Amino acid sequence: MNKAIIGRKVGMTQVFTPEGKVIPVTVVEAGPCPVVQIKTVEKDGYAALKLGFDETSEKRVNKPELGQFKKAGVKPQKVLKEFRLADLSAYEVGKMVTVETFKDGDKVDVVGMTKGHGYSGVIKRWNQHRLKETHGVGPVHREVGSFGSINPARVFKQMHMPGQYGNERVTIQNLEIVKVDVARNALLIKGAIPGAKGSVVTISDSVKAK
Repeated sequence: MNKAIIGRKVGMTQVFTPEGKVIPVTVVEAGPCPVVQIKTVEKDGYAALKLGFDETSEKRVNKPELGQFKKAGVKPQKVLKEFRLADLSAYEVGKMVTVETFKDGDKVDVVGMTKGHGYSGVIKRWNQHRLKETHGVGPVHREVGSFGSINPARVFKQMHMPGQYGNERVTIQNLEIVKVDVARNALLIKGAIPGAKGSVVTISDSVKAK
């Protein structure tokens, strides 16, 4: 990983190529992200870059975080995230990381939290089909079916059952940046990315990029 940025999912739209092809894209408001701290192996045990995103007031951050911001000479930020980059020589505390870090055609990995659906049944959660809606089956037709034979007389782990659906950290790898809009601090990324509109995502260069 050589470059990264924090952003907010705006929504989806489409762009047209010169040949007239339609490309669905997700618009991400990315940065500008101030460099709050540069961690080193000698002092912290590992090398990492700490970025902030979404400026806020001093009343909305705790005292330790406020101390970090004042030491770095940047305004308080709502979001703080670390990135373990291969080379940190190009970064300096207090400087801004903008969308200009990326360019059209770059391959990136996007990390976000998926939409939360709460406690859901197996049809919604695992896309299972309904039970037979005939006499004798029972009053419920959206419940779980058989879990197997009586021997062994137990339910195996990892069976598809009702439970919490969504609200989990997901990474979509090897997506393409169709356009970098410097004027609007926006990245247009081909395809869909995890999260609801307004959710925070992180974008870094793809680990699978050739």
